[in-house]
Amino acid sequence: MSAVSLAASLQSCSIFTQACRSSCFPLKRGSKSFVISRQRLSSSSISSLSVYAVLAKEETLTEEEEGKPTFNFKEYMVQKGNSVNRALDAAVFLREPLKIHEAMRYSLMAGGKRVRPVLCIAACELVGGNESMAMPAACAVEMIHTMSLIHDDLPCMDNDDLRRGKPTNHKVFGEDVAVLAGDALLAFAFEHVAVSTIGVAPPRIVRAIGELAKSIGSEGLVAGQVVDINSEGAADAGLQQLEFIHLHKTAALLEAAVVLGAILGGGSNEEVEKLRNFARYIGLLFQVVDDILDVTKSSNELGKTAGKDLVADKVTYPKLMGIEKSREFAQKLNRDAQDQLSGFDPQKAAPLIALANYIAYRQN
Repeated sequence: MSAVSLAASLQSCSIFTQACRSSCFPLKRGSKSFVISRQRLSSSSISSLSVYAVLAKEETLTEEEEGKPTFNFKEYMVQKGNSVNRALDAAVFLREPLKIHEAMRYSLMAGGKRVRPVLCIAACELVGGNESMAMPAACAVEMIHTMSLIHDDLPCMDNDDLRRGKPTNHKVFGEDVAVLAGDALLAFAFEHVAVSTIGVAPPRIVRAIGELAKSIGSEGLVAGQVVDINSEGAADAGLQQLEFIHLHKTAALLEAAVVLGAILGGGSNEEVEKLRNFARYIGLLFQVVDDILDVTKSSNELGKTAGKDLVADKVTYPKLMGIEKSREFAQKLNRDAQDQLSGFDPQKAAPLIALANYIAYRQN
């Protein structure tokens, strides 16, 4: 596998390679390719969970080659997303003390594309597992992701007023409750995996919990957030530092989602590592696209404050590479990610290929 780096269009750098905790696998790209076509779903085709209207109406993926079955990305995302939403709703329900549970649910059920939990489920099914085996872990990843958003929006961090088209948690419940809501979601995520996972051998559950913990700690999400904060306004922040930030701040949790699914689904060590590499590529891809959208879309289109990285003088891909080079880099990351799926059953790999394409071409 070629090294991923921010300077892929220019020169490769070593941070991604250093970040790898295991061997990489040189693989040839699979024969399946997908193209994006824009369609809109009718309102009757979407459930009452309207969050999926945003995602599902944007893209559908169909196979380029005629005469072969078409993978319906919209239908898949709506189906899996609604399953995740039902599971989250059942897991985090209103109870005493009401204030904290209201705050937890406010952000957890506020919408979002549910990309991380769907990645977890898709990876589980790819290696032979089923949705029920992965669902508690999928929900846990979304709880932790929601925690990171609540905390990221706080005045002491990014100081944002808008998230998913709604006032941020601290604007509604106050900073004190917002901090505690994030803490509660973080703690409950691990409890949920440990207590609610069924049909999986205990050693695999323990391994999954360890992976999840590492992805968000001082070597994962926290590491990326700290370096991100310290990089604001820094004149000497370069490509390697930016790559470090996003391999940890963004890619680590996406990696955890995929790896947890593969572990819980019974994947071999080789399969788990192939999917780990796939996840690192799409994690970096997610952030490249996010940075591009931040400077090319409006707040209304994004559902969050546009241009905030520019205002905060943060180092971003467009700032260091320019818009066009950033787009070229995104395309390369997508290709490299899909290379990692060679050797898997093409039909079972279709959701992950589609999700990689969705991340690459998303508009919000």
